[in-house]
Amino acid sequence: MTRTIRVAVLECDTPIPPVVEQVGNYGDIFEGLLKRGSQASRSPVDIQVSKWNVVGNPVYPNPNECDAFLLTGSKHDAFADDTWIVSLTEYVRGVVQQHKKPVVGICFGHQILARALGAPVGRGDGGWEISVEEITLTEAGQELFGQEKLHLQQMHRDIVHEVPEGCINLGYSPRCAVQGLYMPGRVWSVQAHPEFTEFIMSCILKARHDAGVFDDALYDDGKSRASKTTDGEKLGGEIVKFICESVA
Repeated sequence: MTRTIRVAVLECDTPIPPVVEQVGNYGDIFEGLLKRGSQASRSPVDIQVSKWNVVGNPVYPNPNECDAFLLTGSKHDAFADDTWIVSLTEYVRGVVQQHKKPVVGICFGHQILARALGAPVGRGDGGWEISVEEITLTEAGQELFGQEKLHLQQMHRDIVHEVPEGCINLGYSPRCAVQGLYMPGRVWSVQAHPEFTEFIMSCILKARHDAGVFDDALYDDGKSRASKTTDGEKLGGEIVKFICESVA
């Protein structure tokens, strides 16, 4: 009998127009990644995704009506004190500590999880980490993923500065010392974007170059690596595995 698992995706941003037109919002993108991850697993589950756009709209699902939660990436700063960001942080803290439900965090979501659990988050000294980069896994990360390194799309300059109490660091790179967090049954996060494809990355690189956020050198460097093979689909399966093992 196929298990049904209800995953609430908290959309912390809206993709730029070319991405929305081609592949939908972040909730749609993650729904596809999770369902492919489920189909590739040895014990397929029926992943039922609900989508909640929480930007400026702190309305969240009832934790008792969801089995797991996923926080997406965002162009916003996870360390900011905007009302909705503070509210989201408090909600996530309650989901993990009081309701004891599993939460997956991606990029901004990874940082919100860390902030919710008491760790400092802010700008990194290394600047932007973009496009496909290599992540060296810690011993815990190697045990979890079954390999020594991961290659994933990146798009950030903010980082988690310290590992929250109760969590384990999964990996690191030259520009980011905390590339992922893990707490059995509660927390699974990565600073990178397993959901990003070459198309999505190329669109973001162009938009930020056109806006003057990325100079020519950074843009050209990102473009040169956007098409490299990633472990994104593998991590889709790992997210499903984590959720299935965490849900009673």
